[in-house]
Amino acid sequence: MSALAKPWAVLPATSAEAMDAVCAFEEFSLRFCEQVEVPTVQLIHAGTYARTIEMAAGVKLTGALMKIPTVLIVCGHVKMLAGAEFVELKGYSVIPAAAGRKQFFEAIERTWITMLFPTQAKTVEEAEAEFTDEAAKLLSRRQNANRVVITEE
Repeated sequence: MSALAKPWAVLPATSAEAMDAVCAFEEFSLRFCEQVEVPTVQLIHAGTYARTIEMAAGVKLTGALMKIPTVLIVCGHVKMLAGAEFVELKGYSVIPAAAGRKQFFEAIERTWITMLFPTQAKTVEEAEAEFTDEAAKLLSRRQNANRVVITEE
């Protein structure tokens, strides 16, 4: 799907049924699947928090439940849960995204996903608490492939 042909104006919240399925997959994968490293870069600059992950081809992951609306930028080739259905994105997409999302992603090719939102946070921990109540589940809290940049601007 190209960036110009999405079936939604705003990436919708995850439906209750899809939420149950994503949570079940998350629990299963944490218990029974090898966990791969997912590099994460976090940036706080000019009143904006940006969080970028890099997914290798074949990697499947779930995101944290988002409490706030964000902008989602996808660069690569990925299958992604959108509300209650899967869409395939290829190329570069800038997507307005609603609160109430807990998404599933499967990278078909190497893919970068950036989530960003305006914030007054001064630390990554403050920004994470602003966008999710599931901060303890974030890969950046459990892996060492994390880079943080905080400017004073």
